[in-house]
Amino acid sequence: MYRHPQLLAALFGALLLASGCDPAGNTATSAGDDGEILSGIESSQVFGDYELHFNALGTNQLTPEIAQEYGIVRNPNRVMLTLSILDTSGDGIGSAVPGSVEASAVNLTGQLKNIPVREINEGDAIYYIGETTVADSETLIFTVNATPADEPDPFTVRFQKQFFVD
Repeated sequence: MYRHPQLLAALFGALLLASGCDPAGNTATSAGDDGEILSGIESSQVFGDYELHFNALGTNQLTPEIAQEYGIVRNPNRVMLTLSILDTSGDGIGSAVPGSVEASAVNLTGQLKNIPVREINEGDAIYYIGETTVADSETLIFTVNATPADEPDPFTVRFQKQFFVD
């Protein structure tokens, strides 16, 4: 079914962790209709029959084997953006769908970081990952534009997260 269920578990485990209380003080927020960053801890946003799931985590949280398999650089100063697009129109549970995804981040001093995103397709699982660098205590505001394959317009989500380098 899935080539590497450990990576899938790590990615979505991180999404679940992000939706709860984080002792490090990390927060995630999503954009409302007006494009503003809203306060609160969220790891998904609903757009009609679609859900966009998103998170960012330190790449050093991945095992060396998984990082090597997917070409991800493990480093305390690197973060990985994870995304998935789910179609919930059928049974409401959601099934992964392909699409195009663009991502960028800006820190609080205004430095823009374009984040190249690539698709990982493992059977029924389709997700997108990208990497960027981060400094200790840096807060990044991520902007994600995701367009499901059958949709004309992108769904935009903005969320922020602060990173602490060990």
